[in-house]
Amino acid sequence: MDGPLWLLLDADDTLWENNIFFEEAIEDFIAFVDHAELRPDEVRHELDCVETRNIEVNGYGTGNFTNNLVECYELLRGRSADDDERECLHALTLRIRNHPIRLFPAVEETLDDLRARHRLGLVSKGDNAEQRSKLERSGLGGRFEFIVIVREKNADCYRSIISEIGVDAEHAWMIGNSPKSDIVPALEAGLGAVLVPNENTWRLEVRPLPETHDRFRVVREFADLAAVF
Repeated sequence: MDGPLWLLLDADDTLWENNIFFEEAIEDFIAFVDHAELRPDEVRHELDCVETRNIEVNGYGTGNFTNNLVECYELLRGRSADDDERECLHALTLRIRNHPIRLFPAVEETLDDLRARHRLGLVSKGDNAEQRSKLERSGLGGRFEFIVIVREKNADCYRSIISEIGVDAEHAWMIGNSPKSDIVPALEAGLGAVLVPNENTWRLEVRPLPETHDRFRVVREFADLAAVF
């Protein structure tokens, strides 16, 4: 990989912890539902179905997640949630909005090492205000030349991004933890892609990875990116 490249990085669950807070809320939601007939995994399946359906219309973010919990609760109960129930469901997601940003090990040092040789961009998806707030609280914003928050990451999104920054696909790489959002569509758009595995990746972001691809890499942890680039 001779010469400077554009390295585009995911944020949630690549640079800092994110999904674990949603998973904690989901565990509490399942306990709150306390369904008489469905097992916990079956309740989770119903929530996954609600989220998958609503993402197409409403997108991501904590606000939409909260609405999904309410909708799923009402679906499982077969009635509207009363005011007390809604208050309890909304309380489950307060920690997600307020949690401190917890960077993964060596993120700052690795970003500094990479930007000494390459150009860095941040490509995140979700609610714009929420994602920018997390980036500001992370203290990492100044390390990126290009920051974009998108509704969804797909091949057309990546083609648009590299067109905007004026780089050919062969000189751009996407780096992240999500096969669905960071790896598969980036490769489809002609970019290189590096998976930074995270055991807490959201289950709806999991997809089969390419068995062979000359522009696909997997690292063990974030710090290993310095050896790839």
